[in-house]
Amino acid sequence: MSENGKLVIVPTPIGNLGDMTLRSLEALRAADAVCAEDTRVTGKLLAHFEVRKPLERLDEAMISAKAAAVMERVAAGEVVAYCSDAGMPGVSDPGLRLVAAAREAGVAVEVLPGASAAACAYVASGTVCPRFYFGGFFPRKGAEQCAVLEQLRGLDAALVFYESPNRLVTALKAVAEALPLRQVAVCRELTKLHEEVTRGTAVELAERFAARAAQPGGIRGEIALVIDAPNAAEGEAAAESAAASAQVRAADLATEGLRTKEIARRLAAEFGIPRNDAYEIAMRVQGEK
Repeated sequence: MSENGKLVIVPTPIGNLGDMTLRSLEALRAADAVCAEDTRVTGKLLAHFEVRKPLERLDEAMISAKAAAVMERVAAGEVVAYCSDAGMPGVSDPGLRLVAAAREAGVAVEVLPGASAAACAYVASGTVCPRFYFGGFFPRKGAEQCAVLEQLRGLDAALVFYESPNRLVTALKAVAEALPLRQVAVCRELTKLHEEVTRGTAVELAERFAARAAQPGGIRGEIALVIDAPNAAEGEAAAESAAASAQVRAADLATEGLRTKEIARRLAAEFGIPRNDAYEIAMRVQGEK
């Protein structure tokens, strides 16, 4: 046991064991104990690299109950390594709560850099947007999917989500409905033998993967979904929609007897269109009365 205990967050490969870093191996070999999201998964990893350490399960259901005890061990001088099933612990997995518990307890935390499916998918997607937003796992329910996509619609960034192969088609259909003009990349089995990156509009990909899901074997593997940032076509479509809605609203306001300037002011405020455009619509409606 070390005189200076600490919690070490150890990233593991997302698929290819060749991506295991030397620092991660050194940390596992130096630890007094290894806590894992799934001891079966991490156990195979340790066996492959011939690392023999006490291995303890610490998954989502157990962290709340056991985090305090783990922190007490660290405070007493124990070096505890934590591994998730794959990739960077804390990125959409229970490791985040373990780090929070360590910070609250005031014990040392060392976070090692390593593989992350979110970052890998963002780069592999082919987007040219220099920013990305990681949303964790895509919502399961339709209403939540719509709400999330609507909330993020205007964000000038690529959107990255994890998704199950069993729910991929449903997710793509939700994206196709909310953001039909966006380019999307389905990144499947990254770093593994059957790695695949498929790019197209959400509408195209929903049709393509629906056909694949109907075939024997269906869709398999770990999946990251990357939705590109807003594009010019989407902006033009939104502007046309806003203008059409503003035209209808202007006609209603004109029947109420409002003057051209007031109609224009309201249109600009309600639809976010330029004042000059709002004034032109108001003038046109007034001229048609």
